[in-house]
Amino acid sequence: MRWLPFQLNPDLPEDGMPRADYVARKFGARSPGVYSRVAAVGNQVGISFAFDNIKVQPNTLNAHRLLCYAERAGRQDVLAEELFRAYFIEGANLTDQNALADIAARAGLDRAAVAAYLASDEDRERVAQADMEARTTGINGVPFFIFNRKVDVSGAQDAEVLLEAMEQAAEAKDEG
Repeated sequence: MRWLPFQLNPDLPEDGMPRADYVARKFGARSPGVYSRVAAVGNQVGISFAFDNIKVQPNTLNAHRLLCYAERAGRQDVLAEELFRAYFIEGANLTDQNALADIAARAGLDRAAVAAYLASDEDRERVAQADMEARTTGINGVPFFIFNRKVDVSGAQDAEVLLEAMEQAAEAKDEG
């Protein structure tokens, strides 16, 4: 599996914006309870989302760059899990390069090397280009799954739907 760059909010300032302002702007009057369904489903599968801990709605360019870095080190899945935990449970500010370096260290990456990488512009254009390519192919939200480069599934889906897509992709590979 590979995690590919796609930013939900690429136009956010580099240092993000206050989460409360973002949610109010995006959801208006229904914003107070908008994440209650997600939290309830998370609880059913053992994920204790803590949306109230999130203070900054981040521009995720650097987090996506870090996923590129982690892929080269064979730690992309571990880093993705740590990023999700840090943001959705701990409320980490994913625009803060020190926070990202700490998260990367938890994922088994060298903190000092990651800090130097994040201070550079390495992979910035690569991530921006991949994000733009995703948008031009019609991807406009997450999650978005692409199986075997043959079958895609958009949105949160039941396991049966994902399994069926994987089976279709495997059949398409055998036929091709």
